[in-house]
Amino acid sequence: MKKNLLNLLLIISMALIAFEPKIIQPGAPGKPSANIDAEDAIAIAESSYTTADVSFLQGMIIHHEQALFMSELASERTNAQSIVDLAGRIEASQEDEINFMEGWLVERDESVAMDMDHGMSGSDHMMSMNHGMSGSDHKMNMHVNMAGMATPQQLAQLEKSKGTDFDRLFLNLMINHHDGAVKMVAELRKQPGSAYDPVLNEFVSDLVNDQGVEIERMNGLLVGLSNDPRSGLKGGLKYAEEAILNLELVKHLDKPVGFYDPNNPALRGSDSAKDPEEKENISLEERSVKLRSPMFSFSNTDMAFSENLLVAGSYHGFNMYELDNDGVPNLVTSVVCPGGQGDVSIVGDLLIMSVEQTRGRLDCGREGVGTEPSMERFRGIRIFDISDISNPIQVGAVQTCRGSHTHSVVAGPTEDGKIVVYNSGTARIRDNEEMASCFDNPGDTRTALFRIDVIEIPINNPSASKIVSSPAVFADKETGQLAGLWRGGDHGDPYETQNTRMTNQCHDITVFPTKNIAAGACSGNGILFDISDPYNPERIDVVTDTGFAYWHSATFNNDGTKVVFTDEWGGGGRPRCRAWDPLNWGADAIYDIVDNKLVFQSHYKMPAPQLESENCVAHNGSIVPVKGRDIFAQAWYQGGISIMDFTDSANPIEIGYFDRGPVLEDELVTGGYWSVYYYEGKLYGTEIARGLDVFKLLPSEFLSEEDIKSAENARPAAGPKRLFNPQQQIPMEWTDYSASE
Repeated sequence: MKKNLLNLLLIISMALIAFEPKIIQPGAPGKPSANIDAEDAIAIAESSYTTADVSFLQGMIIHHEQALFMSELASERTNAQSIVDLAGRIEASQEDEINFMEGWLVERDESVAMDMDHGMSGSDHMMSMNHGMSGSDHKMNMHVNMAGMATPQQLAQLEKSKGTDFDRLFLNLMINHHDGAVKMVAELRKQPGSAYDPVLNEFVSDLVNDQGVEIERMNGLLVGLSNDPRSGLKGGLKYAEEAILNLELVKHLDKPVGFYDPNNPALRGSDSAKDPEEKENISLEERSVKLRSPMFSFSNTDMAFSENLLVAGSYHGFNMYELDNDGVPNLVTSVVCPGGQGDVSIVGDLLIMSVEQTRGRLDCGREGVGTEPSMERFRGIRIFDISDISNPIQVGAVQTCRGSHTHSVVAGPTEDGKIVVYNSGTARIRDNEEMASCFDNPGDTRTALFRIDVIEIPINNPSASKIVSSPAVFADKETGQLAGLWRGGDHGDPYETQNTRMTNQCHDITVFPTKNIAAGACSGNGILFDISDPYNPERIDVVTDTGFAYWHSATFNNDGTKVVFTDEWGGGGRPRCRAWDPLNWGADAIYDIVDNKLVFQSHYKMPAPQLESENCVAHNGSIVPVKGRDIFAQAWYQGGISIMDFTDSANPIEIGYFDRGPVLEDELVTGGYWSVYYYEGKLYGTEIARGLDVFKLLPSEFLSEEDIKSAENARPAAGPKRLFNPQQQIPMEWTDYSASE
């Protein structure tokens, strides 16, 4: 019996083995499939590294070898010990990293040499990876399509350079080289499954941190080589060093009491790094970004002027100043009404204010609002009666789906007693439960994306103010598709072009009512509008720029025949005027208007290199109305104020400036000038962290006393004679000008 049972079990076992499921690997179409075992199946699905990882390391070895070549040139070509020390650090780190990368590849039976057909074309094949090639010929021809690689011509120039010329070129090439490595890591991480191997992941993370720290050091050295007095100024909230050209600082006013935190006036972030080494191993910029920063609760923002009144906006409310006979502001009233941004305009006795943050309350309360939908929340346009500037009263409020980042007074007072305002919201769309007309699905034709708001304010009854339409100004004119303009992304080359924001909002719309045109800086595009019917703006022309990340603001010249668009690369809070940053990124783009078309002429960027502790990029400014000239005064955050002459729009030049050192030297905080505007003979600048500054122009080789006098005498050719609102341009006239008559 036992024997029969054993035989039965044996038969069953053999049957199970005979019927064990197969593992099949199909061949190419028309080819037979193959049986494979479990071990081979696992090997095929092995995912600890990818082809992208291998290609990255093979390319990065070449990348590092070029850095070694450049570093080896330093000892015989520079007199600066700082450059010699830098080159020594680079040699040591690059050699160690090459050894790691080669070892990682060899351990996995991967080739150390890059497949030269991968990512190369045309003249790139001139570079041979034959290791029999030696000396500078091999290094000089190392030019594949990788970010930051110097060209053979640049390397030849570096070999021929000596002294300070070598230092500048070496630093510029090496910074771009290091930044290229960081970009290559960013591209690697976009690939599915890449850097999954923990050892490789740690390596590329350390590489990014180390390159960032070294870039910061090199930028500091480059700034030190600059002859511009603005470069390398000592910092400090109260007593920073200053540099000035062709301007006079007439008056500085600190922020009013109640509009700064006495325990943290510079708005420092709180440090969450527990390990001291963590602070040292990342750049100042990245370290600052990791901090828990306070809200922009007390940041100064935009300004408006009427008669002898200056209103300075703030994320905390606004401050009202009376201008004396010399144009010096004297504080009259501070109004606490949190919500940001606090951009302001004035029409008669009404003050219009933009509110975007989710903490804003209808009653101007300071306690904020929770995350759940609430009828107490306010995001939109506030309206104040300022007939008594000692006691402003909120008399109207228009809720909008995306809040109000900025606004533009298009018309008013009209014949029927109304003010027409364009509202630009850029924040997230509020919950449908909070405002029933708000929809955030891009596929829904009711979405609040891709629109601006047209708001009507009855002057005699501001409480009845309302949105009268929300035109889809970016729609495709043929198909009606709402997303009809720039869809977002780079412009074909992730290393050489900007990643430009999708066009689903306008940041600023500057109106020129006397010519019935407006210029929209609309995230991914610059747009020229026809506003003959202010309720229904129509696109005339649209442009884009491969160097723009975010189209931010627009300013016409006095004739309305040119437009200066600005790019807020980095969102305004990042250092983007470093010595190595491209001069067409975070810059101005100047266009002539020819037959209703925007014709590009040139870029302009404030030329003084700045440190990593200084947020810097193009921001708000205004025309200085010198007769017969096109002069633009502009804020560059912690890059200071720059005065540009763009009379020759293809060749703009800087004719004056003012700058202070960073708010903090050891931390990147958002500071510097938000806006600078010319009003009745003076330039007024709101410093985000420090207060309010007043300047006057001085005669120079660029502007004569007669030129300056003409600007002082200029007044609006239409409407009130003493008025300035941002994003509303009225042509100026010179009735008292007689110097050249």
